[in-house]
Amino acid sequence: MEFSFLLQLVLLTWVFMASSRLCMGSSDVPLQLNDDVLGLIVFKSELHDPSSYLNSWSEDDDTPCSWKYIKCDPVTGRVSDVSLDGLGLSGKIGRGLEKLESLKVLSLSHNNFNGSISSELPLIGGLRTLNLSHNSLSGRIPVDLGNMTSIRFLDLSENSLSGPIPENLFENFFSLRFISLACNFLEGPIPSSLSRCVSLGGLNLSNNHLSGNPDFASGIWSLIRLRTLDLSHNAFSGPVPEGILAVHNLKVLQLQGNHFSGLLPDDLGLCPHLNRLDFSDNMFTGTLPGMLQMLNFVSFFSLSKNMFTGDFPWWIGKMSSLEYLDFSSNGFTGNLPVSLGDLKSLNYLSLSDNKMTGEVPVSLVSCTRLSLISLRGNSFNGSIPGGLFDLGLEEIDLSWNGLSGSIPPGSSRLFESLHKLDLSRNKLTGGIPAEMGLLSNLRYLNLSWNNLQSRFPPELGYFQELTVLDLRNNALYGSIPEDICDSNCLDILQLDGNSLTGTIPEEIGNCSSLYLLSLSHNRLIGFIPKAISRLKKLKILNLEFNELSGEIPQELGRLDNLLAVNISYNRLVGRLPSSGIFQNLDQSALQGNLGICSPLLKGPCKMNVPKPLVLNPYAYKNPMSGDNMGYKSSNSAKQRHGRFLSVSAIVAISAAILIVIGVLVVSLLNVSTRRRLAFVDTALESMCSSSSRSGSLATGKLVLFDSRSSQDWIHNPEALLNKASEIGGGVFGTVYKASLGGGGRIVAIKKLVTPNIIQNPEDFDREVRILGKARHPNLMTVKGYYLTPQLKLLISDYTPNGSLNSKLHGRSTSTPSLSWANRFKIALGTAKGLAHLHQSFRPPIIHYNLKPSNILLDENYNPKISDFGLARLLTKLDKHVISSRFQSALGYVAPELACQSLRVNEKCDIYGFGVMILELVTGRRPVEYGEDDVVILSEHVRVLLEQGNVLDCVDPSMREYPEDEVLPVLKLGLVCTSQIPSSRPSMPEVVQILQVIKTPVPQRMEVF
Repeated sequence: MEFSFLLQLVLLTWVFMASSRLCMGSSDVPLQLNDDVLGLIVFKSELHDPSSYLNSWSEDDDTPCSWKYIKCDPVTGRVSDVSLDGLGLSGKIGRGLEKLESLKVLSLSHNNFNGSISSELPLIGGLRTLNLSHNSLSGRIPVDLGNMTSIRFLDLSENSLSGPIPENLFENFFSLRFISLACNFLEGPIPSSLSRCVSLGGLNLSNNHLSGNPDFASGIWSLIRLRTLDLSHNAFSGPVPEGILAVHNLKVLQLQGNHFSGLLPDDLGLCPHLNRLDFSDNMFTGTLPGMLQMLNFVSFFSLSKNMFTGDFPWWIGKMSSLEYLDFSSNGFTGNLPVSLGDLKSLNYLSLSDNKMTGEVPVSLVSCTRLSLISLRGNSFNGSIPGGLFDLGLEEIDLSWNGLSGSIPPGSSRLFESLHKLDLSRNKLTGGIPAEMGLLSNLRYLNLSWNNLQSRFPPELGYFQELTVLDLRNNALYGSIPEDICDSNCLDILQLDGNSLTGTIPEEIGNCSSLYLLSLSHNRLIGFIPKAISRLKKLKILNLEFNELSGEIPQELGRLDNLLAVNISYNRLVGRLPSSGIFQNLDQSALQGNLGICSPLLKGPCKMNVPKPLVLNPYAYKNPMSGDNMGYKSSNSAKQRHGRFLSVSAIVAISAAILIVIGVLVVSLLNVSTRRRLAFVDTALESMCSSSSRSGSLATGKLVLFDSRSSQDWIHNPEALLNKASEIGGGVFGTVYKASLGGGGRIVAIKKLVTPNIIQNPEDFDREVRILGKARHPNLMTVKGYYLTPQLKLLISDYTPNGSLNSKLHGRSTSTPSLSWANRFKIALGTAKGLAHLHQSFRPPIIHYNLKPSNILLDENYNPKISDFGLARLLTKLDKHVISSRFQSALGYVAPELACQSLRVNEKCDIYGFGVMILELVTGRRPVEYGEDDVVILSEHVRVLLEQGNVLDCVDPSMREYPEDEVLPVLKLGLVCTSQIPSSRPSMPEVVQILQVIKTPVPQRMEVF
């Protein structure tokens, strides 16, 4: 209505102005100029211009040629160019532009335009350049764009376009020179009509979900004018066909991040103009074709993360233009050829994680432009060529080899340039060169797991930029320098497994950025400094196997971010800090001390405090009694002693009683709740069924967020469920699998319970659209909804592998269990999805009901969180009913949800996540009822951990698993299920911890 009124107003204004000019004799004003003014004013009326960039656009002007961002043809005086890039404009690209009949260039990139691509744009017949990139456009690519026969440059990249590329899109694009559809959500194959774009020079379809076999003999490979081809980060599969020779003018070929397999085509070497070649992160096999040595102009060459085999190519030195060479993570064998030194332009060299042997060739010193060298994870031996440390390298990674000898001292060029040095896991000897203190820009230093023998170098305190210092498992001695934290940049300090002596310096408290401090397996003495309590970011503290004494400072309990502590096998005594993680430490983190006071330890409890004054409990009895007169028998004393239990025993018994009472109360509530919910559901179903029989249902509205026709009116509200099959149910309703539209698209449809609670369709539409914007690889995408007064359906993606609950508890004996790799993928993906909900929305979206039945799995076992934010849709429902539905998820619900006085926040989801990962590892339900007892999973795992038998609870159907990953995941689950919400980590911290756990062993810090 607003748009129609505004359009009428503009039309009337224009007619009035034109009539006035005619009456005044101004007939020389061309009519077509007013058409351009009218079109641009109507276009502007649909926009939001927060910075008022378009203030100069006025309907009072005879021509728009003087307006900002507008260009006109000097001959015709008509608008030829509209360029509004990067002005922060928002709104929809609406009507008006079709009136610009002479428009050649329309560029609206880097703004915030939303909605679908306007069907009016193809009406601009002479348009040559259309740039709508870097916006928030959604829906499908209009088929009508194919009618723009004059188009030469088309860029729709960096939007949210979805669906397949229209088959006939390229039918009439004979003049097209460049097209980019990159960074969208497009799916399906590449249309065969692409072969008709005979003038195409650049094609970028990267970062989508496109798939299919790349046998494009009649398509891509027939485009002889193609210079740039980017199909990276899609789901293409199969071999790359022969025929690349036809594209002999190709300069850039990027196929990385797909599922290509087989051998590389031999004729690839016959593309003489190739400059950039990236086949990384695929599944290519075999040896490299020798014809590749003919690519004399290739400067970027990456084959990393494939399955290539055979000896490293001896001819690599003939590719004289190489600047970037990455063959990492393959199966190459043999020695490095001396010819590497012929690559005078080489800047980046990564050959890590292969199977190469022999010495590092001295000829590499001739690569004077080299800034990064990574040979990690091979079997190289011999010494490090000293000349390498004379180059201006920024990163050196020679870790996980068999290199011997000493560390070269380095030169002035290296002192200024080096940022990262990793020589860990070798056989290096000697000391740490004093010259290292001159590496002024060094940020990462890892010399761990060598045989370095020297005093701890005081020069290490000179580093001003160092964030990671790892010297573990060497033979260093001496004390820790007091100035080691003078830079205030250190994040990780690992000095384990040396022979360090002396005390931990108080200056350690100056490491304000430190989040990992590990000093275990040394000979450190003295007290644990109170200054550690100043390290507010500290997450991990390892001090085990030293000679530390005294009490643990109570101030350490104030470290809210602390997730793991180990102080075992020292000489510590006294009380543990009364707050923080110290109340959740297991026995393995405390044992081996002289007298720490903990119910987990059997040894004596020693307190470094004076004995308190003890009053005689009988001092105020009858003065004539025997007790008061000192006639007290030893038997009576024993009897009085037997009447009292220790404080720890009372606490343990009280906790057990509270748990049993809680379980019984929740069970009784569930019985009552089920009866009430059954009544509510029956009433609602009867209401809907009676309405259906009477035929009085109102017309329904189908809204699809990613469809160009976003609103369809249909008269049968059950139409979407006609051929649907029920596949599950949950707190908020029943889930069906259905085919949507004529294309046979499979979707999941959730029929919401209590649909009559939400009376206002606008409220429902607003809330569902908020959920639809929650786009993340680990969130179930809400595609739209169907709405009637009696029926409300949510439409989302369908996941073929069902729910995590069915994989853990509903599989048949013949179905293999989940592998550890898939379980860890599910845990990490779920954590990332929750972190997105908590971080990317204000207020944050809280799930409230996270459990395995709400974790759905796609064809690759990637998790998709469902039902997030649905509690917002039922806010008017009776609170007791909502509470009862959550109580039906016994074991997953955070304890604070039962207490109305506590503020419910993201920590509730973290509790449910902790229970879920315990369930992932153990294969057991969170609460199991036996004949004589109730087993609560988190408590069961905690007890086994304290007993040192925690691996006994791992799911027995999972035959193989890495203990060094399973154990910290179990401990993380226990931390997440802490009864105190503030003791649980945030979801971003959980993601970080899981990523550290999955880090390859040479780079991993021991998290727990």
